[in-house]
Amino acid sequence: MTSERAKRFPLGLEDLVREPRRPEGRPGEVRAAVLAASAALNARQQPAKNSPLGSAGKTQAKPPARAQTQPQATPQAKPQAKAPIKAPVNASVSPQAKSQAKPQAKPHATAVAQGLAVRVAPKPAPVNKAAAKLNERAAVPNVALNGALALTSERVRERMVERLRANGVTDQRVLNAMSVVPRHMFVDPGLAAQAYEDAALPIGHHQTISKPSVVARMIELAAAGRALNNVLEIGTGCGYQAAVLSQVARDVYSIERIKPLSERAKTNLRPLRIPNIRLHYGDGRLGLPSAAPFDAIVIAAAGLDVPQALLEQLAIGGRLVAPVGSQEGQNQVLTLVERLGPAQWRESRLDRVFFVPLKSGVI
Repeated sequence: MTSERAKRFPLGLEDLVREPRRPEGRPGEVRAAVLAASAALNARQQPAKNSPLGSAGKTQAKPPARAQTQPQATPQAKPQAKAPIKAPVNASVSPQAKSQAKPQAKPHATAVAQGLAVRVAPKPAPVNKAAAKLNERAAVPNVALNGALALTSERVRERMVERLRANGVTDQRVLNAMSVVPRHMFVDPGLAAQAYEDAALPIGHHQTISKPSVVARMIELAAAGRALNNVLEIGTGCGYQAAVLSQVARDVYSIERIKPLSERAKTNLRPLRIPNIRLHYGDGRLGLPSAAPFDAIVIAAAGLDVPQALLEQLAIGGRLVAPVGSQEGQNQVLTLVERLGPAQWRESRLDRVFFVPLKSGVI
């Protein structure tokens, strides 16, 4: 029976291995399994490079779907077919394509050079140092910053400076200072879009940030083209005017009587790292005798008169700028006081303005 069976069924194992090559082969999954089995058997018995089993061995790493839809390569066929026109999103370029690319070419450039439409995962955008700094500021409370505003604030500030120049501000130091200080960082986030309009905006505690035109006008009057050493500001508020003054003067001292606003000014100014501003919490009407005399004093609140203590702390030749008038906001006039001698001052009344009242004490 054994010899008779051998005559009827010679080389039965080889027939089993070659079975997948028949056009009427089994369905795809079984066919793929048989191909894999024949490849393993061929690797153990005779790893001939040009045999049909060797071709099956090369294709065993491909997914079952490819084994089902693509006929087995003949011994004369090339070892590796051309890459498909489109590959999955995360597909990598084949070693053959890499070897044909230039040594310094990027993966995406290699795929294009080979005529392959391979979608390569996009590289992360390069870190913009300026944007990183802006993001740092965004982490600080009360820093109003969003992407669109951050990209356009410099351009908007330049337009603001052009309006100031058109309205009569001529001191280039003041214009430069207004162009570099980001006013949107000193207002509430909901008001950031209005930061570069010529408008006073609320900052809480019944206080406001002054109009850009008023800030520029007061600083230009206080400077009068001179080099400023010590400058005193009464009414720090959110810290914006102090930041502008810091670009014009060597040292800026600023006093705020409302504790939360004093802390807010510190928070707003900290990311800018301005080294020549010294903030103080105290009664602005008393001034700061320990740092006097001052080349200029700027008062950002309206009193019925200019406190005598501040007049005494003004250096001879110094200039004081303050709104003076009714604390209800009517008939306030921007006033310039120049100290001519130890006991001599000259007063000039200039523009109509509107400021919050100048009060004594601290809260």
